[in-house]
Amino acid sequence: MNLSIAFLQLLPEGSLEENLKKGVKACRQAKEKGADIAIFPEMWSCGYNFPHDADSIRECAISYDSLFVNRFSELAAELDMAIAITLLEQHEPKPRNTVCLFDRHGHLQYRYSKVHICDFGEPDDEGVLDAGDEFFVTVLDTKNGFVKVGSMICYDREFPESARILMLKGAELLLVPNACPMELNRLSQLRGRAYENMLAIATCNYPAPHPDCNGHSTLFDGVAYLPELSGSRDTCVFEAPEEEGVYVAELDLDMLRDYRHREVWGHKHRRPELYGIIAEE
Repeated sequence: MNLSIAFLQLLPEGSLEENLKKGVKACRQAKEKGADIAIFPEMWSCGYNFPHDADSIRECAISYDSLFVNRFSELAAELDMAIAITLLEQHEPKPRNTVCLFDRHGHLQYRYSKVHICDFGEPDDEGVLDAGDEFFVTVLDTKNGFVKVGSMICYDREFPESARILMLKGAELLLVPNACPMELNRLSQLRGRAYENMLAIATCNYPAPHPDCNGHSTLFDGVAYLPELSGSRDTCVFEAPEEEGVYVAELDLDMLRDYRHREVWGHKHRRPELYGIIAEE
């Protein structure tokens, strides 16, 4: 079973309406390229550009059942393609950084809000947002079959617990909206998360010259060893350039599933009785 994943590595426009229009167009391009799943970069509704005072940010936030989000639900059904749309979501007491995954029938599979917000005490960070409080995994129906999917968002990737929890919940593929420079070390984090959990990770970033972003959306398939190879293989099966575009990459799920059955990473030799300190305050 192969999955075609579209990375909508787009520069945002100046308004919600313009981002809606551009996002719909990009999804249609993804479908024309054969995509089964399309993923947006982080907080596409506002282009990861949001005010930092309480009143203004509430005006910028939108509901998960807004016209903006519902349009992508309708579009997913129209195109017979799953869509992971991202938004600054209305929430009390503060908005949240959210991704909504719609299946190819237009049904909401999960609404995940970023668990690890970038609250570094700086004026332009995410301290004005609420953090999410749960990781979700769903069985996503694609035209080629079923796949178990979950999400992280950007900074979540820097905590190994995020991907580990999703793996333990059964995830085979992680969809990761992003908004930061994807340099050697952050790419290495994704490679490590995929390797240690034997799962695929699809990350969609904003292109250059979006502030503090540089493209390099990636797909790591998590398969480090094959019986016919004497050494390890590169788990990065796709890396986009810096430029804006709709990029599509193929994930070989049969190969990943065979690997997960055969190899010993992930959960097979865990000793959770020794890991209590990880969950301590």
